[in-house]
Amino acid sequence: MKRPRKRASSVAVIDIGSNSVRLVVYEAMARSLITIFNEKALCGLGREVQSTGLLATDAVNKALTALRRFRALCKIQQVGRVYAIATAACRDAKNGPDFIAKAERICGAKIEILTGPREAKLSALGVVSGVHNPNGIVGDLGGGSLELIDVKGSRVRSGVTLPLGSLALQDLSNKSLKRAERIVKNELLGVAQLKTGRGRTFYAVGGTWRALARIHIIQSGYPLKVMHGYSIPAADALDFAQRLRRLAATNMLANIESVADARRPLLAYAALVLEYIIRVAQPKTIVFSTFGVREGLLYEMLPQAERAKDGLLYAAQNLNELLSRSARHAQELTAWTDRLVRVVRLRETEEDRRLRHVACLLSDIGWRVHPDHRGEETLSLIMNGNFGSITHQGRAFVALSVFYRYAGLSEENEPPPQIRALVTPAMDERARVLGAAFRVAHLITAARTGVLPATHFRTQGRKLMLVFEHRMVDLVADRVGSRFKQLARLVGRAGSIVRR
Repeated sequence: MKRPRKRASSVAVIDIGSNSVRLVVYEAMARSLITIFNEKALCGLGREVQSTGLLATDAVNKALTALRRFRALCKIQQVGRVYAIATAACRDAKNGPDFIAKAERICGAKIEILTGPREAKLSALGVVSGVHNPNGIVGDLGGGSLELIDVKGSRVRSGVTLPLGSLALQDLSNKSLKRAERIVKNELLGVAQLKTGRGRTFYAVGGTWRALARIHIIQSGYPLKVMHGYSIPAADALDFAQRLRRLAATNMLANIESVADARRPLLAYAALVLEYIIRVAQPKTIVFSTFGVREGLLYEMLPQAERAKDGLLYAAQNLNELLSRSARHAQELTAWTDRLVRVVRLRETEEDRRLRHVACLLSDIGWRVHPDHRGEETLSLIMNGNFGSITHQGRAFVALSVFYRYAGLSEENEPPPQIRALVTPAMDERARVLGAAFRVAHLITAARTGVLPATHFRTQGRKLMLVFEHRMVDLVADRVGSRFKQLARLVGRAGSIVRR
């Protein structure tokens, strides 16, 4: 008798947007989503909805073709559950219901046509899931609409939808940027959701705004290509948006190779909307988020206890279990560095402590790499890791801590200066201290559990001592002593090993 086949744990979201139709497959429904497949087709469903009231026939055919492929991809990947959503173009077009009926038959799943307020809420929940303690206004710019909603921590207020999506704005203005500017200005001036934005953060969600971020990263020579968490002072973002508009006026945006051909004509409209949001809301900072409606949809389905978890710590724990020699050793290392911080009275904010714990979880993920390259490889892995709830500065701190653990603290093995430039001198110094502590701990234990709890820190005047319980004294060696003395020097102490 055959056993019933176990249901796959993977989950997929098909997102039928006004500009793109996308399939994202995640490894499992979890607090920190791990993407295992991601594909989009730029169909332009919302290209003519404002002027004709209809989804264009060629766009519909292209979208249905993409959906057939997505259904086949879900089948061969044995996806456990498929969720499907549709946004502005499908809810606004007269032939939207007919398209959705055909799409549902192809997808084999019910398609939720999101209302404007629901789309805004899911965008905000996406930011909540991917940004640690967000505080500001979320703006999700799609092809057909712009959603604006206030978020603080896990609290999400009611949102508003405006017909300012890039395709919609291009259609409404008949491809005139001057007309588009008047439309944007009139739509945004009285929006209540923007009145609370002064001095806070504006979270930019959506593919065309991400394209703007990509251009800014390339032009500024920024060392990290990760879109999520990329941050620009609002004044700089305003200057950049205005510069893009000038380039658009002279048809200079057509040659930007870093942006897909179908998106290039929309860049000027996205820049225009961002410019007026900055003028009206007066935020302090613009942060680009790759977490949006899809992630918000799945985050909303999680039990409250799961939603309350720290997404970064959850992701780091997953990497620890996947790549480290001993997952439990990292937990002991976290407690060991907690004791070190208390004994030497290192000043830490709550965020400093959080990042230190993440670094502990990731401190052994490079052990399979050739010893000569562990520092650089783990630095790259952490800097470019596909996880959220961390700033780029936080990434750099964690990556540097693990780099120093592997590469050492000599001048011959310094990290890339462009990565160090992302942190303050004080953060770099803390990363060196933490890296030095990792070098001591991993040398003592060989990443095995039960050893670190048998060692203790003690101070006497300006001396820092590492005390080994009797059952562990055979682990003491000159190399352990020299590394501990290096750690002690970094915290302004003289170091010594004590056998109990």
